[in-house]
Amino acid sequence: MLGGLTLTGPLRLALLALVFIIVVAMVMLLSNTLMRRAATRARLDEVRGEQTRLTDSASLRGDTLSKGWHRLTEFIERSGISLVDSQGESLRAKLVAAGYTSPLAPKLFTAIRLGLLFLLPSILVGSIILGGSEVSPFTLYLFGVALAIFGLYAPNLFITAKADRRREAIVNGFPDSLDLMLVCVEAGLGMEAAFDRVGREMLHSHPLIAQMLSIVTLELRAGSSREEALRNMANRTQVTEIRSFSTLLIQSDKLGSSIGDTLRVYASEMREKRRMRAEEKAHRLPVLLSVPLVACMLPVMIGVLMLPAIIRVIRELVPALGGG
Repeated sequence: MLGGLTLTGPLRLALLALVFIIVVAMVMLLSNTLMRRAATRARLDEVRGEQTRLTDSASLRGDTLSKGWHRLTEFIERSGISLVDSQGESLRAKLVAAGYTSPLAPKLFTAIRLGLLFLLPSILVGSIILGGSEVSPFTLYLFGVALAIFGLYAPNLFITAKADRRREAIVNGFPDSLDLMLVCVEAGLGMEAAFDRVGREMLHSHPLIAQMLSIVTLELRAGSSREEALRNMANRTQVTEIRSFSTLLIQSDKLGSSIGDTLRVYASEMREKRRMRAEEKAHRLPVLLSVPLVACMLPVMIGVLMLPAIIRVIRELVPALGGG
């Protein structure tokens, strides 16, 4: 009897519809589960990426280096070449200002300079030998010395330019962080909580400011005093505005004055300085534009104005001189 019922049309359609509904429900449930897991994984990857950017785990950044760089410096020093610079403290401060805070960064910097000192002239000599071109010894010596000097001073120029860019980025973003910090302090947060909150809020807009405030927060949580943490922040950034801000907070803490009033006054001064820097750049534009204007447009204008007169003089004076 059951075999006869299974062969009927309505029952077969009902079973197929039931199977279709079950399959669709399972697919939707599985897709929702996978989408939730993908969203959770993406959020975890984003948080992990933010923590990685804050700790600066790049090759020359952060407090730890990869084993390859460490082995390289050890191998060079074991071969008898000293990587200790004679001006270690100033080099260390310059590298820290450029963002390279690792203890081994000065040694790697010296190794890169020595490598470029010998590598660039070697590339020149190798290219000449392989190319088969004939070059006089004096020309080869001259270009070799020029490349060696370039390899010796190019890393310094790179570090200086990077430090200047970092200082400019910090100075441009610091007034915004002061405004957020003032809001946090007036809302009842302490200095440590305000630094932490502002650092997390400015992670995408001003990552250098976020990194600076996060390091200060970690030092305070590790047990450092507020004065020590603020002075370390000023020494790491090598920015005059940050140094003044640290000194101002230290004095306010010692004298017991209101931190909110201090932040409000200093934030106003920073915004005024930023406006003055913008006006200074705007006022420099006419002076900078005068050089290409004089060099490019003035000769053309002189030629356009004087060329008809010169042609007329030639037409009238040359025949007269020739007796025509």
